[in-house]
Amino acid sequence: MSLTKKKILVTGADGFIGSHLTEMLVRTGAQVKALSLYNSFNNWGWLEDIEVLPDIEIVTGDIRDAHFVKKISRDVDMVFHLAALIAIPYSYMAPDSYVQTNIGGTLNVMQAAKENQVERVLHTSTSEVYGTARYVPIDEMHPLQPQSPYSATKIGADAMAASFYYSFELPVTIVRPFNTYGPRQSARAVIPTVITQILSGKKSLKLGSLHPTRDFNYVEDTCRGFLELAECDAAVGETVNIGSNSEISIGDTVKLIKEILQADVDIQCDDARIRPASSEVERLWCDNTKIKRLTGFEPRIGIREGLQRTIEWFRVSGRLSTYKADIYNV
Repeated sequence: MSLTKKKILVTGADGFIGSHLTEMLVRTGAQVKALSLYNSFNNWGWLEDIEVLPDIEIVTGDIRDAHFVKKISRDVDMVFHLAALIAIPYSYMAPDSYVQTNIGGTLNVMQAAKENQVERVLHTSTSEVYGTARYVPIDEMHPLQPQSPYSATKIGADAMAASFYYSFELPVTIVRPFNTYGPRQSARAVIPTVITQILSGKKSLKLGSLHPTRDFNYVEDTCRGFLELAECDAAVGETVNIGSNSEISIGDTVKLIKEILQADVDIQCDDARIRPASSEVERLWCDNTKIKRLTGFEPRIGIREGLQRTIEWFRVSGRLSTYKADIYNV
């Protein structure tokens, strides 16, 4: 299925991955309707930062409102559903909000897509649903382990999306990205945390656990995976990982950032940034065999190049100050 001239709704378009995906869709020739969470400031999040802003239709609202979601899904060919609450530490504090947004919101999107006869729905999952790896690399058959309220609600959301495929033949693909990073990522994530502290002149970095491993993917690669799956008819009804098929520890990632920035800093363990022991996901390493088989996908941006691009983005005047490096962002 070609995306050119397709009418596409992106939920969560105002977020990190959503804003990059919106840009990429516009550049493929799609007609994009971008959903931004309503707020009284009329702020459109990271959509304010994109070059193609004049070429998209922005709507503001909340996926928790079923009537609203049904309304904005009319006359839409495809939905990329990214809207979610994603911060793991905050899910310990406000789990009910995660249930309402991640599970309830997904139900609203699926129901609206069914009733409005949307041609394709791409639902965004997360590698966090796998929990600590029982084997590596992690393929799509790996057991799901709800090691945080966040991951529990994403498991529930994935199941809700899959149920609409099995029950109603809604053409759903569950897209499961591993750890995406790059420009515009939330300050709650480790890579922006390290970069912003160093660029702010800190000589001592406050971080959480350094031993867990992650499969880091530059945001352009993740978004390209979304688009390639959207164009792949064989991906309907499937759950598909997007990742690099490699792993690196948090500690080694920090060392690489320090090397690129030529920064002489030490690291302090901040207890507030450490997850409860049984909640920490110790190891994530993506098996990307399936997406390669379905679409030919290959990651293009290695971690050193991706980190360099991310650092240069932060160096643009005014961006660093918005990240509040002195504050731990839950």
